[in-house]
Amino acid sequence: MAKITYVEHSGREHVVEVRNGMTVMEGARDNGIPGIEADCGGACACSTCHVYVDAAWVDKLPKKDAMEEDMLDFAWSPDPVRSRLTCQIKVSDALDGLRVQMPEKQI
Repeated sequence: MAKITYVEHSGREHVVEVRNGMTVMEGARDNGIPGIEADCGGACACSTCHVYVDAAWVDKLPKKDAMEEDMLDFAWSPDPVRSRLTCQIKVSDALDGLRVQMPEKQI
């Protein structure tokens, strides 16, 4: 299990424990975290679970695959380094302490 901090665009923080094997998106959805819409349900077919990963965590996450890179082109104001789709980040003990910030809006 990992404690993940979800930071709304306004700066409000939500710290939740997410079970291993779930995705960061599922952790947000199951805990009612605002700012992650996840319209496609985790199929990597939209960009509504887009976040900015805290800079300290960028190199600790698995690399983006081609499909995620393509979907990020549709995200609101993507950052080439920090933007990720939370449906593509699997939770493990190694993610304990992960911080992600939601963009101003999801599209």
